[in-house]
Amino acid sequence: MTDSTAPHPDLPPSPVRHRTFWQRRLVDPVLALLTQGVTPDKIAFTLALGTGLSMFPFLGFTSLLNLGVGLWLRLNQPILQTLNQLLGPVHLLMIILYVRVGESIWGAEQIPFSIRVLLETFRDQPLSVFLHRFGWAGVHAFTAWALTFPILVFLLNLILRPILRHAARTLFDSSPTPVP
Repeated sequence: MTDSTAPHPDLPPSPVRHRTFWQRRLVDPVLALLTQGVTPDKIAFTLALGTGLSMFPFLGFTSLLNLGVGLWLRLNQPILQTLNQLLGPVHLLMIILYVRVGESIWGAEQIPFSIRVLLETFRDQPLSVFLHRFGWAGVHAFTAWALTFPILVFLLNLILRPILRHAARTLFDSSPTPVP
């Protein structure tokens, strides 16, 4: 009697490999995260959206924001989190810019504002003092970010898609080069 799983009746059946607990629970999910969204268009969108999310004008929230939105949209988490970390210094500068742009949008008077003073106040003062001093700056910054976020993501995606498509064709084109 022959095994129905064998490719040919004269060949022995191939052994079934059982995946270990660690392969199923650790290795497979990590590999899925690393290879998720590897088309040029999806990478362009991931980079564009990750940049916009990484500019969210509140300290300590960008990693969670990238994680949540990335999981929801099934975007490449390693790309999102690496980009978020690389954009950290730009993020700090953008907070100040967003506060100033938000003040203009709201027609508000400029308040003395710096990241150093913001962090010191948050660390050394009660939360009520911090919110009283910087609450409106947060509203102004959020307003400016919310208005510029879709524009930033759209423009970056528009710029990155053709660049990444070209790079993918150049790097992964398997057609032989003609010999002169």
